Amino acid sequence: MTADVGTQLRKGVVESCVLGLLSTEPMYGWQLSETLVRHGMIASIGTLYPMLSRLRAQGLVSTYDERSAAGPVRKYYELTPSGRQQLSDFRQQWASFAIAVDDLVGKDDS
Repeated sequence: MTADVGTQLRKGVVESCVLGLLSTEPMYGWQLSETLVRHGMIASIGTLYPMLSRLRAQGLVSTYDERSAAGPVRKYYELTPSGRQQLSDFRQQWASFAIAVDDLVGKDDS
């Protein structure tokens, strides 16, 4: 049985996608989840929080609490300087990786 290629690709890049989202603005978990689900990067919010914990433990994101007018206090996630560097490194590597894959896989001639 072969693994779903899309699933394997998502697993490899979803953490970098989280860093990319957080590079634009701090976000709370539900906000991140909705964006990632909408883009097909995760299936549900249940997979997001363990990932955010790993990113925090690696020093790539930090958190702060902020009161919400719509309910309870929200935990916001933001990039650390290490997270910004990790994202920059990913962007550089991704560009050359995508070119190499395209060259190797080629265009579909059918």
